[in-house]
Order: sequence, then structure tokens, then C-alpha cells
Amino acid sequence: MNAPFEPVDDRRAIIDPRKLGDQIRSASSAKAAKVLLSGLERGRTEIEKRLRAHPGRGRAAARSTAYLHAQIVRLAFEFVTGDAPPEVAIVGLGGTGRGEMAPYSDLDLMFLTSGKPSAEIDKTVQSVLYLLWDLQLKVGHSLRSIDELITLTRTDMTVRTAFLEARLLWGTEEIFEAAWKRFRSKIVTGSGDEFVAAKLAERDERHVKMGDSRYVVEPNVKDGKGGLRDLQTLYWIGKYIYDVREPADLVSVGLLTAEEFAHFERAERFFWAVRCHLHVEAGRAEERLGFQYQKAIAKRMRYADRPGKSAVERFMHFYFLNAKDVGDLTGVFLAQLDEKMAKKGFRFALPAIRRRPKALNGFVLDRGRLSIPGESFFEEDPVRLVELFALAAREQLEIHPAAMRAATQCSKLIKSRVRKDPRANALFMEVLTSVHSPDVVLRWMNESGVFGRFIPDFGRVVAQMQFDMYHHYTVDEHAIRAIGLLAAIERGELVEDHPLSTALFDQIASRRVLYVAVLLHDIAKGRGGDHSVLGAEVAMDICPRLGLDEGETETVAWLVRHHLLLSSTAFKRDLADPKTIEDFVRQVQSPERLRLLLILTVVDIRAVGPGVWNDWKRILLRSLFDAAEEKLRLGHKQRGRSEIVEQRQSELLHTLQWKPKIARAYARRLPDSYWLAEPQDVQRSNALQVAAAEARIGEAEPTIVAEDEPARGATRISVFTPDREGLFFRICAGLASAGASIIDARIHTTRDGMALDNLLVQDSQGQPYRDKRLRNRLVRSVESAITSEEVPSLGPPLRSGDKAAAFNVAPSVAIAERASSRTTVVEVNALDRPRLLARLARAIHECGHRLHSAHIATYGERAVDVFYLSNERRQKLSQKQIEDLRAALLAAAREDEA
Repeated sequence: MNAPFEPVDDRRAIIDPRKLGDQIRSASSAKAAKVLLSGLERGRTEIEKRLRAHPGRGRAAARSTAYLHAQIVRLAFEFVTGDAPPEVAIVGLGGTGRGEMAPYSDLDLMFLTSGKPSAEIDKTVQSVLYLLWDLQLKVGHSLRSIDELITLTRTDMTVRTAFLEARLLWGTEEIFEAAWKRFRSKIVTGSGDEFVAAKLAERDERHVKMGDSRYVVEPNVKDGKGGLRDLQTLYWIGKYIYDVREPADLVSVGLLTAEEFAHFERAERFFWAVRCHLHVEAGRAEERLGFQYQKAIAKRMRYADRPGKSAVERFMHFYFLNAKDVGDLTGVFLAQLDEKMAKKGFRFALPAIRRRPKALNGFVLDRGRLSIPGESFFEEDPVRLVELFALAAREQLEIHPAAMRAATQCSKLIKSRVRKDPRANALFMEVLTSVHSPDVVLRWMNESGVFGRFIPDFGRVVAQMQFDMYHHYTVDEHAIRAIGLLAAIERGELVEDHPLSTALFDQIASRRVLYVAVLLHDIAKGRGGDHSVLGAEVAMDICPRLGLDEGETETVAWLVRHHLLLSSTAFKRDLADPKTIEDFVRQVQSPERLRLLLILTVVDIRAVGPGVWNDWKRILLRSLFDAAEEKLRLGHKQRGRSEIVEQRQSELLHTLQWKPKIARAYARRLPDSYWLAEPQDVQRSNALQVAAAEARIGEAEPTIVAEDEPARGATRISVFTPDREGLFFRICAGLASAGASIIDARIHTTRDGMALDNLLVQDSQGQPYRDKRLRNRLVRSVESAITSEEVPSLGPPLRSGDKAAAFNVAPSVAIAERASSRTTVVEVNALDRPRLLARLARAIHECGHRLHSAHIATYGERAVDVFYLSNERRQKLSQKQIEDLRAALLAAAREDEA
């Protein structure tokens, strides 16, 4: 039997059941519903008031909410049945039974009868449910006999788990007691191994669904990895096997120590507080801690800004530290459970052993997993704390939970002497540079606390989140994922996605330089300065300790300092401009650095999160790499710009098989920048578009083509039309009015005054327009904007999604006067919002400037739009023109914030 509800302070201030009972005793159904709803709302208000006064007491709020709902159920049942209640037990299941409910959680009820439910009982249950539904409550419900319940729990693990926390809310106690006894004797007894296996499998499946990391920056408080459900799973297992009455009993049955249970208790209290605040803030049963709620909850829970870290970042840092504690507790709990169950002949999570390791250097194998011979093993030689993980990486062994538990407890033994020990550093480098899934072992090392102790600078970023929509993981998890991707590329497993990076791995001089650079590239985040500059300083300090020589140390520091150089140049600059390549090569200086930087950039982008890497980014990075590599390899003897242009023209015209005279005329129409910037498939599509347009009568009419570009994750809009002032603004306005988001734009003007512009667009979900009808709608919208004599109206500013609204991105305009020899390069940073690009293009048009190319990039909530401009005389902008344009662009960016 489950214990009665936990004590709730001043219950009558939440709900006075006697008073409400008197009010509804002789009332009509409508009146009763009104009275109960009023009592429910008053109770919720009182609970929320208490939560605001004591923001860390989320579990008290959860218990008060469960008590409130239990009383409402009781009153509804008494109102329906009057003085002659039928023989039925109203049973709370799951959280309702456990006595812990978040403010907007569903009620989970089972109406239980001794025999088959009669028509009268069925009618009574329906009446109770209708009354509860009138109160706008979401009720999960069932009506079952004891026999039906036992039969169902035999095959349905979800029902079995729910009944494990069953509690009698009201009704016939004897029925509930009989059901509980049969459940324990017929279902629970002798099925412990089956239940544990099912719960662990269910947990793993849930983790995969929620992102399979406890460090996703918008975690699910209830079901995410390291969240409340993981703690509840431990309790369920303990309750099922040892019939514990409450989580504290996990200590008395030997599954947790008192210290470990203190961590359990702290994490549970914290997560319940977060979950309750989240429900109240959202006004519904919201479980994902989205960006739009994080700031408000940090404020509710009284976190404050600190130098280098905002209140919301401090709140989320503590969140992830608690999630990490839950992971640690799960490991030690399962270790103890495995030992206890093994003595009874049960085993779970037993790895397959393919071979026996040659040398364990004092470590032992425990049923195929790496373990330690005794409790003092690490104390005798703390370097073994690092060696444990090196052996696991070398021999590809799983670490026994008991060894992980000991490593966690002994991690504090890692002090200066261990950090300076050459053997310890060599062992750490063995883990880091292992080609066999180093991310798995590094994650174990991180969760034990050994990683952060051994590399204190890494310890500073453990569980540290960045409050933006671009990064999906905490800083430490991002670095570990990047290392895992690096090893996968080295193993050749990602050759289809990254053929160039895979090929370059065989050409780099020092693979360990690359692994260390990936580890350290974000090591200085959260320190209040430029993390690239500060990170390079950290690298100069750490690398010699790890055994890198002077040259390797300098290379790692350079890579950390410039780890954003390749991507920022490729995504923000015009790669057809020779000055772009010259400036980039001047910073890179060597082919080896270029190779290392490309691979580092690839894994850095991919490790940001799912969906961030795409083929368009691959094309841009490859184009910049090829241009820089040729210049670095051949110096001043490289093929000239004109030779490259001629080669690309020849390749295209060969595929088209046009008559030589027509082919030469077409090639001469387009500037060199076109042939350097556009991929060959786009060149071919453009050529066919131009030919088709000019084959028609009235060739001055605009021709617009919308084609799906699956390799680039977007739809390409190609516009061929007579050039006119403000054309780019009109195209942007047309696309904006159709709801399209522009992710890149390349603008070309033929030598005879025609515009040939290629834009990549996505829908509101960040996907290509795969539906032909929607693509046609884009075409019509752009055509209307181009041909209209009226200046296109952008309409009122559109709000971005709720998530983006949670961020503050102060608009800024940077002018890079030396980035191009012929144009002025203008970079605008602003909050990414619908119609932003159209408003910026309008500002450029109204200032009277010519747009030569535009490069659009988004980093989560931040948009970075770069424009190559000249004035009406095709010269660089004057200082006065720059300042006027800056003011106009800032006004346009702020207008979109309305």
C-alpha cells in the first residue's frame, strides 16, 4: 500500500472541502460545477502565491496541487453519488497517485470495482467525469474490475508502472487493498528482471526521442535525459523490487548511499521547482524548457547576473549540473542493482566480449566490463583515474558502474601533481586521440568529474550553456560531439558527407594537433571577452603539458584563435572577389593550416546541432578552400582568374552543346564574377532560362524560375529581367510577401543591362518549397513585385516566433572598407525576423546605392547580412554616404523589432 499524501501546509487555505461540500450538497449540476471551479481556481492561486514566495519549493507546490485535485475528485464523486455511493474505489495513478502534480498536469484516474462494473457504476463514473470536464480538467480515466486490471498489468508495462504508484483517493478501501495485494503477489513477485529491462529500454527510447543528451539547451524537464522521469525510474525500480515506500528508502535497501540520496533529493527539488514555474509561466502543461521561458523562470527563481554570465545562463548552468548529477546517480544505482540482481541469477546490460584484453595493469574485468580490484585502488595511485578511461578507449571496453562510482568519488584526488604527471597526460592524449569513439569515453570521463579535474579550463565550461538559438548543446557537450565527428571522419565513416575532409586527414602532419584544437576551440567561452583570443592563450598554457612541442602548440593556438575564420569568410564574403581570397590567404599563410582549419570548421559546425550543416555550407567552404589552396600551393604562378573563368565557361558550354558562335556570345555577356561564384548546375539552369526567355517575343519581360535544390536544403529563385533601380529590394519584397526566407543571394548584371539573380529561399520551417504549387506562388509574387509601377509595400512588421522574441540582439552595422578593392562591404547584425532583408534592401535602394552582391547568414536568432555596394558612379561610398547608410540600415533593423 502507498503511504498517505505528504503533509501539505495550511490545507484549508488551498481548499476547504467541508465548506465546498456544504455549498454543492443540494445544488444543481451547473451550480456545483461553478462552485467547484471557483474552489479549484482559488486553490491554484494560493499555490502559485506560495511558489512565488518560496520559488525553490516546487515539490511542495506539486504536492499541494495533487492534494487540491484529489479533493476536487472526492467532492465531485460525493455530489454525484449522494448518500448511497456504489462499491467502487477511485484510484490515482502515476503522479496523481504519487501525490505530485505540476499545476497543469493531467489527472490520471482509475475507477476500480471488485467484479465486472455494473451499468449503474458506469453511469456514475460518466457523471463524475462530465463534472470534472466541466472544470476544464484533462482526465485520463479507466473503469476496470480487479480481474481486468491484473490481466492488463501482466502484458502492459505502462499500466503496470502506473499502478505501481496507485493511491486510493476515495471510495471503497477494501477493493483497492484486494487489488494491491493481488498485484504484488501475481504480477510483481518474480518479475523484477523483466521490469528492470523494460524500464531501461523505455528510458533509452525516451532519451533518443528527446535528443539523447542531457545537455540540449532547450531540455524537457519531465522526459529529457537527466530529468525528473529518470529519477522516477530509479524509484520505480526500487519500489518494484524492494517495495520501498518513498525514495529515501533507496538508502536503506543499499541502492544509494546517504550522500548520493542527498544529490537525488536536491535534483528532484530543483526539477520540480523548474517544472512548476514552467507550467505557471506557460499557462498550460508545458514540459520543454524553451528559450521563451528560460529568462522568466530564472527571474522567478531569483537568479541574478554576474560578470561574464547572465542570470539565465547561471540558471541553465545549474540546471545542467543537476542533470549531470542524475546521470551519475543512475550509474551508481544500476551498479548496485546489478550486483544485487546478479546474486539472484539475473543480469542486465551485459556487454558482449569479443576478446580478452592483453594487459590491464592492475585493473580487472567484471563480467566483461572494466573495473577495479578494491576501494583503495585509485587512492594508491590517482593517475589510475585517467588510466581507467585510457584502457577503456584502448581495449574498447565498457566501464563497470562500480568503477565509475569510485572514479566519481575519487575525482577530487586529481590535483596539480597528477596534472603535471607526464604519464597521466600521455594517457589523457590516448583517450582524446583514440580513433575508436573517443567521444563515448570522454563523455564517461566528463560525467565522472575526472575530465574537469584534469583539465580545469574544461571544467569551467562543463554544463555551461549559451543563451542563443544557434547552439543546441552545452559547451562541453559540443566539444565532445565535435571530437566524435572528427574520429568518424578519420575512420572514413563520413566520406559521403565530407569527402574533402576525409581525404585531407591523410595529408595533415600531426593528427593530435587537430584533436587538441577541436577540444580547446571553445574552451574560453563565458569569460567575458573574445573566446577565440582567450582560448588561444589557454592553448599556449595547456598544450606543452599535454606533450605537444613548440610548433604544435603554436599551431593549436592559431587554430583556436582563428577557428571561425573559414566559416565567417565563406558565409559572409564574396568569394568571387579576388580581395576576399587574398585577405584570407594572408591570415592562413600555409597549406597545413588551411587543411587543419577546414576539418576543424566542418566538425565545429556539425556539432552545433541537427540540421545546422547543409550542402550549401559545404559548397561555400569548398569554394573558399579550393581558391585559397591553389594560391597557397602555387603562389604567384597559380592559374589566373581569366583562365579559371575560361575553363568554367568551356565546361558549361560543352554540356549545352550550343553552336560555337551562340556559346561565345552568351559567355561574353556575363561578368567574370558570375563564372567564379555560381556552381555548374546553376550555370546550366541559368543558361537554359536565358535562352528560353530570349526565344520568346517580348524578351524584355521578366523570367522567373523556381527550382528545388535538395542538395542545398533550399529552393532556388532565378530572376532574369531588365535591370532597374531597386530591383533587389523588389525581389526581396515579393518573396517576403509570400512568406519566404532568403538564405543567400547572388546578384549579377550582364554586359547588356540584364539582371540575372539567384536567390536561395526556405519556408517558415526552414525547408525547401517541395510543393510545385507553392513554388509557383513564389514566382507570381516576385513577378508582381518586379513589374508593378508602385513601390512594393512591406506591410506592418511581423513578429518572429516566440523563441526569437526571448532574445535581445542589438542591431549593428559594420563597414569593412578594405574588404574589397572596388566596393564598400557593409555587414548588418540584427535579430532575425520576417521581412528583415527586404527592409534592409529598401534602405539601400532609398539611399541610391548599387548592390553588387549579398550574402545572407543566420546563426539561430541572429541574422548577419553582408552587402557589397557602390554609389551611383560605381565607386566606393564616401564617408558621408557611409554614415547616412548606417543610420538608414539601423532604422530599418529596428523597425522590424516593433
